[in-house]
Amino acid sequence: MQSLREQWFGNVRGDILAGLVVALALIPEAIAFSILAGVDPMVGLYASFVIAVTISFVGGRPAMISAATGAMALVIVSLVKDHGLQYLLAATILTGIIQVLFGVFKIARLMKFIPNAVMIGFVNSLAILVFMAQTPHFFGGSLMTWIFLLATIAFVYGIPYVIKGIPAPLIAVVILSVVAVYAGFDLNTVGDMGSITQSLPSFFIPDVPFNLETLSIIFPYSIALAIVGLMESLLTASILDDMTDSDSDKNKEARGQGIANVINGFFGGMAGCAMIGQSVINVKSGARGRLSTFVAGAFLIFLILVLGDYVVQIPMPVLAGVMVVVCITQFDWSTFKYAITAPKKDVFVMLLTVGVVIYTHNLAVGVVAGVLVSAMFFVAEISRVDIIEDSDMFTVKGQLFFASTEGFMNYFKNKGLTEQEVTIDFSDSRIWDDSAVGALLKINDLLEANGNTVHFCSFDGSSATLIAKITGKSLPL
Repeated sequence: MQSLREQWFGNVRGDILAGLVVALALIPEAIAFSILAGVDPMVGLYASFVIAVTISFVGGRPAMISAATGAMALVIVSLVKDHGLQYLLAATILTGIIQVLFGVFKIARLMKFIPNAVMIGFVNSLAILVFMAQTPHFFGGSLMTWIFLLATIAFVYGIPYVIKGIPAPLIAVVILSVVAVYAGFDLNTVGDMGSITQSLPSFFIPDVPFNLETLSIIFPYSIALAIVGLMESLLTASILDDMTDSDSDKNKEARGQGIANVINGFFGGMAGCAMIGQSVINVKSGARGRLSTFVAGAFLIFLILVLGDYVVQIPMPVLAGVMVVVCITQFDWSTFKYAITAPKKDVFVMLLTVGVVIYTHNLAVGVVAGVLVSAMFFVAEISRVDIIEDSDMFTVKGQLFFASTEGFMNYFKNKGLTEQEVTIDFSDSRIWDDSAVGALLKINDLLEANGNTVHFCSFDGSSATLIAKITGKSLPL
């Protein structure tokens, strides 16, 4: 109870002020992510409100901001295009259920198996895809479109040198929108993409058939959304852990993200997850507790109810400019140095992850591909077994398992030992699986068939236990 009180009321002033700042910054991004996904702006705005408020109660990382994100929007583009909003909402609910199950089964511990090269590829490919999604809003546009795009980028980068208390993207959006409206420039606006409803979200069940056909449509998207959402959320939680020198419950966070998405789907929102940029802004603005996340969501819906008529007048080149800056900020520019200094196999894995994501437009597919290839490199690396010969003593160096047994057996097959007393020393090796035990038995039979006397020695405890369990014999064999 003391911990809960501290998380909610241990930093009231800092949490409220930070939450207000984040809410202001959420509006342009939530709208931009909605348009990126091909849905009405309200879908992203409602999602950001519902998820932020819900996660403030059930999340595992205080002060982390969760809402509609570009990573999730990219996954659902084709679902919305092919099947419409109702299937998106159903997929969002299923995504939440899957994430809850991931949390229950402590899936967060599997994050440690995602290599750094894959994480770099994930972050960079997300930035690239979001940038690519903005290009239709300015490529082929008028000169004025380009002027507003570049002006937005200049404002976002320049304003912090003058004004630090208010998010630069918000100031840029307000100023340039006022200029566009009063000057009467002919620019596409948010209103051209969809309407803003000045009302609270209402509960409803997605209007889709409850059958296996629907499940077959939404499940691939839901599993991808669940993986991508948890990857970004747990990565963000780790970043905030380091920034605040504190720990968070990653499995509780996974369950919390799931609960938030289930509720979100029933209130008309698109699937969401933690936001790296907004979470960092929140903490740097002084937030430390759950109250900041709650305030961000609550103030966001207040702004929607009060300012909805103005939001529809925001020019699309301005929102595109904000998203271009988000892409530039999110891209890991140290990647170029990494590509020079890191091992070639890690660089290959990073580039493969980026390439697969860009080709498939699916972050989950790219991550899985990167992890699998990285695992293959790892297996190839540790499957090297060296055997040091010293008279009749053969010392095995390396791990003996399914991928390394062939080299181990070929050594003794090619050695052609006959009529000797052969000792095979495993003090620098370990037996990992039944394939390795089978290799020992085969080499024992081969050498004995050639008149040799064979001794296996220096097994560690786990190797000896495994051999005895599989063969039913105690050592020596």
